[in-house]
Formats: sequence, structure tokens, C-alpha cells
Amino acid sequence: MTNLFRLGVVINPFAGIGGALAFKGSDGESIRQQALAQGASKLANEKMTRALSKLTGFDNLAVFTASGEMGEDCCAGLGLDYQVIYSTQSNDTTFADTENMVRELVAIGVDLILFAGGDGTARNVCAIVEDKVPVLGVPAGVKIHSGVYAVTPSAAGDVVAKMLTGELVSVRQAEVRDIDESAFREGKVRACHYGEMQVPDELTYVQSVKMGGREDESMVINDIAEYLSEIIQDDTEHLYVMGSGSTVAEVMSRLGLPNTLLGVDVVQNGELIATDCNARQLLALVDGKPTRLIITAIGGQGHVFGRGNQQLSPAVLRTIGRDNIWIAATKQKLQQLDGRPLRSDTGDESLDAQMAGIIAVITGYDDRVYYPLQ
Repeated sequence: MTNLFRLGVVINPFAGIGGALAFKGSDGESIRQQALAQGASKLANEKMTRALSKLTGFDNLAVFTASGEMGEDCCAGLGLDYQVIYSTQSNDTTFADTENMVRELVAIGVDLILFAGGDGTARNVCAIVEDKVPVLGVPAGVKIHSGVYAVTPSAAGDVVAKMLTGELVSVRQAEVRDIDESAFREGKVRACHYGEMQVPDELTYVQSVKMGGREDESMVINDIAEYLSEIIQDDTEHLYVMGSGSTVAEVMSRLGLPNTLLGVDVVQNGELIATDCNARQLLALVDGKPTRLIITAIGGQGHVFGRGNQQLSPAVLRTIGRDNIWIAATKQKLQQLDGRPLRSDTGDESLDAQMAGIIAVITGYDDRVYYPLQ
């Protein structure tokens, strides 16, 4: 008789719902209602579908999940062998539903819990799991600072598929981190350590904890900022969409412009014309206009798109075009990736495929290196 791999599947349906609207997170009922009122889409099920689509056709897989949008809809759509072990009272699920579902999965002894969400969801899972069961996160939230997530939804499915085929996959302890969303919306990053969980140790597929900057990079960042600010000041043709992060913030400082550290601003003719834009606002601004996007990669992870900048939607990125995307990062930041590629996780697999390949990275004053984006 085939030994069944018992997989727990949990989805936070509201994960990432505030991302495209520049809400800096999705925690809290008021944020959720504001996002829904403004037409935000739920994307967590789509991302879990991308992960689970890697697992169709396995006859040694049994899935245990929750009702409706917390897992059942996704599993049924893929034709997986699944069992609902927790039923929600309504589609308006909360963190308590996540914790209750995880509690049930721990009780029945699943081999792995695959969950879709962001750092808030990781905290909820960690509060129940601790080190009892290995877990793996499907990135679906606005904030992904924790080390328990795969680099993309598809990568999460690849890891589970390796386990199903009997490949030797070690497990390691990974940090669960989250930030204060209220402070985040004021441009302040206050990240806290909430615990650790066991994750499959496939470093090609599972991301590192986000790393902060180091003082010895400051001179290089100054050079990058000087170079880019000179170009922007002399350019009367292009709009410049300024992504989030400290490297881009330094460029804005050189331009003498206020900056949304954890948001997206737009500059034209050396002047700030829009601040903290959401996806719709950005698309309206860049449509039909020559535009360049200046963005950096997350230290330690290498993500360029899909982590805290969902305002840069697939529609916005397609309108701007790959050739007009300027990535700025120090060589030290690239070296920290230890050979791993830069990552694009836009939520649109066809766009990610178009983005993939060798791309120029601005690493100093008029200095570039070529690095893989995947």
C-alpha cells in the first residue's frame, strides 16, 4: 500500500488585499473593508493554486484543508484528493480561523502545513505550530519578511513535489518576523522576531530573512544616488516611478524631494508629481507616457517585485516595459545572495517569464553588472 503524504493546506483569503492600494499591509478589519470597498481583489487563492498545481497527478498525496476560500475551493478546482476538517462560519474569516485550522492539522498529524499569506499569517501559524510540524509559506501578503516562505508560489509547489517523490529534503529552523503596520504606514520599519518554525531546507526555493543595510555600503549608495539623480534632473522626456526602499530614498534625497520610504512616488522634470501611489493611480500616470522605473532588490532575498510593492502591478510593469526598469543595488547586496538570482513574483507567471533573464543592475556611479532575474 502506498504511504500517503498528508499535506495540510491553509489559505488566508484576505492576505495581500491591501497591497495594490498601497495600504502597506492587510492586517485589521478596517483595512480589509477599505480595500474591498475600493475594489481590491483577493489573490491568495490564485497563488495557492499556482503552488498546488505542481502536485496534481500524485497518487500518494492526501490533502486536509478548511472550507470555502480557506482551501476547499482551491483543492476542488484542481481535482485534488482532499478532506475538509474545519468549517468556517462565513467567508469573512479572521486570524482565529487560521489558528483553529492549524490546531486541527497539528492534532491529526500532517506531514507538512502549506499556508498562503503574509507575515501576519505566519505569526498565526507559528502561535499554534511552534516546532511540532514543518511548514512552508506560499507568499501572498504585502509583508514578507519571514524566512518561512518560498521565493514564489510555484517554488512552494516544487518543494512539496520533491518531498512527494521521495527526495531527501532536510528541514531547518526559520524565523517568523513581522512589522508594526501602523508605524510602517508612517515610513518606519519596526520588525520583531515572533518565533521560529521548521521549513524544508531547499535554499533555491525558500527565501532568506530580509536583511537590513550595513554602514559600509553607505558610500556606494551615495554614488548610486548621485548618478541617478543627475540623470533624472537632466531628463525632460521621461516620468520616473520611484520604488520603495532606502536606496531609492537616497536618490530622492539628492533630488531634494520628499519620499515615501515604503511606497511608490512619481517624478517628472525633477519635480514630485504624485506620492504613495496605488496601482490604479500609477497605471493612469504612466499610460501612454515614456516612463522609467527605479527600484532596488530586498537584501538577503533578492526580490525585485512582489514584496511590499504590489502597487507595481502586472499592468503597470507591462506598460513601463522591461527595458525601462532600472534596478539599483550595491555589489555587496548582490554578493549576499550567494549566487541566487534576483526574483520577480508579480503574481502573473507569464509576465515573470517575460521578465526573466540577464538584467543590468546599477551598482555605482555609471557602473553596472549583469545579473540573472528569475
